[in-house]
Amino acid sequence: MVSLPVIGIDIMARSGIQYGDVQQAIDTLLSQGDTPSVQRIREVLGTGSFTTISEHFRQWRSEREQNRDVPPPKGVPEVVANAASSLWAQAQEVANEALAHYREDANRQVLEAREAAEQADQNALDAEQREKALTEHLRHTEARLEALSRDLATLESTQSQLVEQATRAEQQTERSHRAFEALEKRYHALEESGQKERQALQSSWEQRLSQEEERNEASEGKLMALLDTLRQERAQQDKAHQKRVSQMEQKLGALEESLASQKQALQQKSRDEQSAQQRLARLEQENQRLKEQNATLAREREETEQRLITTRSQASEANAWQQTLNEQVEALHRQLKELPQTLKAARQKEETKKPPR
Repeated sequence: MVSLPVIGIDIMARSGIQYGDVQQAIDTLLSQGDTPSVQRIREVLGTGSFTTISEHFRQWRSEREQNRDVPPPKGVPEVVANAASSLWAQAQEVANEALAHYREDANRQVLEAREAAEQADQNALDAEQREKALTEHLRHTEARLEALSRDLATLESTQSQLVEQATRAEQQTERSHRAFEALEKRYHALEESGQKERQALQSSWEQRLSQEEERNEASEGKLMALLDTLRQERAQQDKAHQKRVSQMEQKLGALEESLASQKQALQQKSRDEQSAQQRLARLEQENQRLKEQNATLAREREETEQRLITTRSQASEANAWQQTLNEQVEALHRQLKELPQTLKAARQKEETKKPPR
């Protein structure tokens, strides 16, 4: 209940709370029978800085005291009047200085904590967008792998035709065929393993995305760097794929002339599979790094929330302390105002007790 007035300090300072506004709010409180205070004045205005309102409130009290500056009754000793006036001025000055210093420090801490929380929320929103982009990239990667499988099926059909044309080198063709079948089995096994890893990785990313939405946390800079890296890898994969397609077409033409070119194509295919395994390993490392980043951000958010709760508690205590101080000052003022009448009544009572001469 304290955070909303404190957070509005910059806005009400720019809107320009004037002395006339504070004076009108004080008149409203007095007409309602309420005792004016900084908190009650701000409730009437609906906005305004505690520091600004406090300064105008001090000016109003000063002017009121000047208007009431009349000679004390003849029955009041001058020493008593001077002591009461000095005590009132010192109490008011000390109370206002302590309250202004404590209020400014509390407001600054609350503002810093709220700015940190807002920045964390903005980072979480940006992280969610980066996560969606990363998921879309994975979908394109799977489509590339499916296209590569279709290219492999096309190569198998072309190979059967080339085997028929290479009847004069049947023994060498048979060895090449067995090597190709082994490579195909290895590729299917690798594809199946990669599919399982991608599914596990996709499930992990979906779970992490859900946690990101609940906790509102992320790291924009690191995810941006990761997205740039993935984009570069995607561009490299596209170039490598185009290069492989071109190489395969050249190798198919060469296979019609010589079976030696077919062996080179099989070797190139093996290198491509190794490259795919390396990319899957890098993606798994990136996933582990993201989990560690999420844990760090969760701790930072908890610390920020704890600081905000502490600052709000301090601000609430400051309000209660201010209200108590205002009541004590008002009570002291009433006592000082009633002091001349009390002394006069006491003197009259003593005079009535004296025996007539």
